[in-house]
Amino acid sequence: MTYKELLENAGKCSGPYCKVCPVCNGRACGKQLPGPGSKGMGDTAIRNYDAWKKIRINLNTIAENKPADTSFDFFGTKLKIPVLAGPVGAVNLHYGDKYNDVEYNNILVSACAEAGIIAMTGDGTNADVMKAASGAIKANKGYGVPTVKPWDEKTLEEKFALVRESDSFAVAMDIDAAGLPFLQNLTPPAGSKTTEELTSIIKAAGKPFIIKGVMTVEGAMEAKKAGAAGIVVSNHGGRVLDQCPATAEVLYEIAKAVGDDMMVLVDGGIRDGVDVFKALALGADAVIIARPYVTAVYGGEAEGVKVYTDKLEAELKDAMKMCGVSSLAEISEKNLYKPSNPYLA
Repeated sequence: MTYKELLENAGKCSGPYCKVCPVCNGRACGKQLPGPGSKGMGDTAIRNYDAWKKIRINLNTIAENKPADTSFDFFGTKLKIPVLAGPVGAVNLHYGDKYNDVEYNNILVSACAEAGIIAMTGDGTNADVMKAASGAIKANKGYGVPTVKPWDEKTLEEKFALVRESDSFAVAMDIDAAGLPFLQNLTPPAGSKTTEELTSIIKAAGKPFIIKGVMTVEGAMEAKKAGAAGIVVSNHGGRVLDQCPATAEVLYEIAKAVGDDMMVLVDGGIRDGVDVFKALALGADAVIIARPYVTAVYGGEAEGVKVYTDKLEAELKDAMKMCGVSSLAEISEKNLYKPSNPYLA
C-alpha cells in the first residue's frame, strides 16, 4: 500500500465531516464540530499547521556521512522514531462509523507497536472505552499510554486501577479536555485541576505521569512542581479554545524553562518528518500526531499505520542527512534558519 492509496481508501469510509484532505491542515473542516475541526472561528487548528510551515531549516551537507539514527528512548522503551500516535475519542462521530472507539484503539495500539512506536489511547464518558484500551495495551506488553480525562477523584481511582493493569510505560491526562463540550455539566464532573490536586493525582497514578495541554511557561512550571515526568505542549488541536497561539509559537520558551527536568512533547499540526525535525530543533523530545493516524487506521488499519510511520521516518532521516546531523541529540536551534536580512524578516 502506498500513502496515496491509504488516503483514497480512507476517503471511501470517512465522513461526513472529515474530508481526508491530502494534507490535514484544518482548512476544509474549519470550525465544524462534530468533526475534526476546531472551536469558534476554526482558527487555532489552521494556525497550528501554518506555524510549522513558516519555520525554515538550514541545509548543510558539509558533515560526516553517517546514517541517521532516529531512535528515541521513551521512559526506557526504544521507539523507532520520536513520534507517538495521539489519543482520539468518539471516532465514529467525528471521522465515520466504520469504527467505534473500542475497535479503533484495538487496531491502533497493536499497529503502532508493530510499526515501532507507541499509541496514546483516549478516554470518554463510556467506561468501556478505557477498559478496552487498557486491555489492548496489556495485550501488547504495555506498549501504549492511556490518557485519562480530568475526572473527579473517585472516577480517577477507577481509571488508574485499569491503567495499572495495563502495564503501560506511562499515563497521561489531557487536562485541557476540561474545555470539551461533552465534559461540561457531567456526572461525574470533570474540569481543571490545581497544582495541589495534580500532585495527589500523580502520586495515585503510580506511573510516569504526562500532563497534556500545557501552553505557557507558568503552566509548565506548575506541572513540574506537581511531579509530572513529562508535559505535552498542546492546545487540543484547537478544539477547546479559539484564537490561542500555535504550539510551535510557544514550544521554544517552554522547553527552555523545563526541558532539562522533564520530557517535553508537542502536538498540533505536525504532519511530516520535517515538522518532527523542526519540533526537536525547538526543544521537544518527541511529538504526538493524532488526526493523520486516524486516517491511517481508516485507510489501511495496521498496514496504514505502518505506511504513515515509515513515511515519517524516511522524511525525518532525509531532513537530518541534509542538515548535517546523524542523531536526535544533535538536532538543535542551530538547524533553524534565522533571517539576518531585514528585507526577509
